Amino acid sequence: MKKSALALAVALGAIVQQAGAAGFIEDSKATLGLRNFYINTDNRDGHPNATSNTRSKNAEWGQGFDLRFISGYTQGTVQFGVDAIGLYGVRLDSSRADHGNYTGTASGGTVFPSDGNKAVNDYASLGVTGKVKISQTELKLGTLQPKLPVIVTNDGRLLPQTFQGGQITTNDIKDLTLVAGQIEHAKGRNSSNNEGLSLGGANGSSNYNAGKFVNKFYYAGGDYKLTKDLTAQYYYGNLEDFYKQHFLGLTHNWSIGPGVLKSDLRYFNSSDDGLNGNTSSYYTNGNYNGFNAGKGKVDNNLYSGLFLYTVAGHTFGGGYQASNGSSDFPWLNQGDGSSAYLTTDMQIQKFARAGERTWQARYAYDFAKVGLPGLTAGVVYLKGSSIDTIANNAGRAETTGQSEWERDITVAYVIPEGPLKNLGVAWKNAMWRTDLANTRSQDENRLIVSYSLPLF
Repeated sequence: MKKSALALAVALGAIVQQAGAAGFIEDSKATLGLRNFYINTDNRDGHPNATSNTRSKNAEWGQGFDLRFISGYTQGTVQFGVDAIGLYGVRLDSSRADHGNYTGTASGGTVFPSDGNKAVNDYASLGVTGKVKISQTELKLGTLQPKLPVIVTNDGRLLPQTFQGGQITTNDIKDLTLVAGQIEHAKGRNSSNNEGLSLGGANGSSNYNAGKFVNKFYYAGGDYKLTKDLTAQYYYGNLEDFYKQHFLGLTHNWSIGPGVLKSDLRYFNSSDDGLNGNTSSYYTNGNYNGFNAGKGKVDNNLYSGLFLYTVAGHTFGGGYQASNGSSDFPWLNQGDGSSAYLTTDMQIQKFARAGERTWQARYAYDFAKVGLPGLTAGVVYLKGSSIDTIANNAGRAETTGQSEWERDITVAYVIPEGPLKNLGVAWKNAMWRTDLANTRSQDENRLIVSYSLPLF
């Protein structure tokens, strides 16, 4: 039995013995989250390939159920608790033509896992997390959903992504939060199975690479509030045999006139680790002319700044990001949907390719200022240029100066009160255009109806 599984069993045993203790039951709560999710992706140019997942249209619709139980803690110096998450997705519509999956790859289609060349009727998963607390220090073992600069849980489809591992968090020092953990497996947003960990370029199958995965991702770091409006961050992440990553961040809120200016500065330094430095099947994407398939070891420095000014319900924003080095920016990416802690992680693209320079502009409005609480709308436009990459052709020719742009619109309404309180409706529309070789531009629409029901 693995150490994490053994520790979880011990914690659960202690909880069972003390389950009647005040606090464990009294402070427990359970909620049922409902999400009705429709997505339609239209590949605008190029030609569909009958041997791959490049259909001109992918469309899927489903109903998701997210049941969560969060316990209180038993009494005593060492306190115990347990959390649980149950996920269930039901297919409402997804024909083979719309599923976007000819070959039945392991990662399935856009929303649902695949059974051969069609979407499954439903899928489910269960996660349990044992937790132990001493003062302001908490240890969790089991199912985790971290949202940190070096590891971010993806929640962009019908059901959320989860990870398996352990994490310890402490707030015993005033104004300082410290976090450390180890992740062993990921469960994709369209999967019921735990899988290994990887990154872009090494996570797929092709003529030269069957896909490489490992079971060790280590991370540690902290947030320190220098003042009530200024927070500094440092985090470290290490995906064994793939990459090492250092992160520095600084956020600041500054009252200017009638509004508030928020600045968000981020810097990542990423380098190769272990086999990624010398074994082609572990290489990542980037600009490696003359290398196998244009791939190579992790080599990336990325910095960004995002500035948002909020006043009278309006939020105006702008930012810049630069990705330097021979490789694309690396993050945990098993190939079935993932998130990265980037100001440019958008609905379709992430704008973090080798050499890429990205400008962005944002605007959002909260209609509560005009008597419509719960209604919000926003638009984001990004333009990335100076991309360095390798064209996927027989010559593996180097291409430089490629570009891409994306425009995202979001309109959302959450009922603020009454019998339907917390019922939400959202429409997300995205357009992405690019001149990258062998790549198809896209339009995408998402319609989401969500509701959170407290059970106790």
